[in-house]
Amino acid sequence: MSVENNTVQPLRAAACSSNELAEPLELLPEGGVASAQGFKAAGIHAGFRADPNRKDFALVAADEPCAAAGTFTTNVFCAAPVIVSREHLDGVSYGTARAMIINSGIANAATGPIGLDTARQSARIAAEAVGCTEDEVLVASTGVIGQHLDMEPFKTGLPAAVQALSVEGGHDAARAIMTTDTVPKEYAVTFSGDGLGYDGVTFTVGGMAKGSGMIMPNMATMISVVTTDAPVTANDLHEALVDAVNVSFNKITVDSDTSTNDTCIAFASGAAAPGAAPMEKGSDAYAVFASALKAVCSGLARQMATDGEGATRLVTVNVTGAANDEDADKAARTIANSPLVKTAIYGHDANWGRIAAAAGRSGARFNQEDVSIDIMGLPVCRQGLTVPFSEEEALARFEDPEIVLDIDLGAGSAQTTMWTCDFSHDYVTINGDYRT
Repeated sequence: MSVENNTVQPLRAAACSSNELAEPLELLPEGGVASAQGFKAAGIHAGFRADPNRKDFALVAADEPCAAAGTFTTNVFCAAPVIVSREHLDGVSYGTARAMIINSGIANAATGPIGLDTARQSARIAAEAVGCTEDEVLVASTGVIGQHLDMEPFKTGLPAAVQALSVEGGHDAARAIMTTDTVPKEYAVTFSGDGLGYDGVTFTVGGMAKGSGMIMPNMATMISVVTTDAPVTANDLHEALVDAVNVSFNKITVDSDTSTNDTCIAFASGAAAPGAAPMEKGSDAYAVFASALKAVCSGLARQMATDGEGATRLVTVNVTGAANDEDADKAARTIANSPLVKTAIYGHDANWGRIAAAAGRSGARFNQEDVSIDIMGLPVCRQGLTVPFSEEEALARFEDPEIVLDIDLGAGSAQTTMWTCDFSHDYVTINGDYRT
């Protein structure tokens, strides 16, 4: 994905019948989770955290019950809110919902039957406050594992959050879900329905996310909510969300740890085109919508990798020439997770041997004599052997905020991209005293 002059070049969907779609996606400045028509959000201090100046509770609500879909952690030690949200999406991860509530500070994970009861009670309280049924509320929590949530902040916070609901409240919601994040993460794009069967209509896809540590989503303390005003059925929304998550959130890693609470929820109100027929899978309209969803998820994912705990650089790992998609992912994921690669980047050391070693132990199939490696566009390895390069030039390129590693395995045509960050001293400091 590229962003130039507020234009986001769409990620082309395989289902698209033409080589080029007519309209690009437009980046929506200051856009977020409440940018799409039919949604409002709020972020308040409810009392989950001791600091009264820190927002700790978010509410995202649709004007009416609408299509909803989710992807969740694959961690067997999953949190109570994950279990309850799956139940409320009919056990198939899609259905109808009206609202989502998210608290920060305590994860409500490893809390047994008490935690499940807490998650269900919170949904019940939210339903009463919003004016919907309990199973139309999705829940998520983020923070310390193994601690129980107090119900009082839900009882007092939910009425206050409903009162605070607004389009502008999306920015507060993004702040309220932060834990070790240093900045809120928001992203939104628009696209025209002209020529797609929705002439004169502008559609929006927007979202928010949080996640800075315990990040290698597998669908980490990662939570994301995405909304759209496009008309999409729940099952098609789920399929588009899974595809988007697989090329975005599931392609980032900060520390190779998959959280107990990973949750990504998408809502589709259809409010931009009331009464219009849903975008049918296989149509150009659906392909552009899917492209927009991928763009938003990718934009949020890159922000998460950039804000990795203690990170000083975003790192993009491009693997090409793999024998198949699985091998491409194995090589890219192993390189992105390598502590030696990540610390070399922090130290501005163009040590390509660490990259080669990580690829070699990844399980991807290739011959070392076919491998080429570039660091920031600087050739450092060809045919598996070192290429003389200027260390001064390499040091200068490490000053860029994004470090790009290109690895060609020379074994086929499959390729992939992953995003990670460097490892600094601050990562150890942050995680060494996380609970205290």
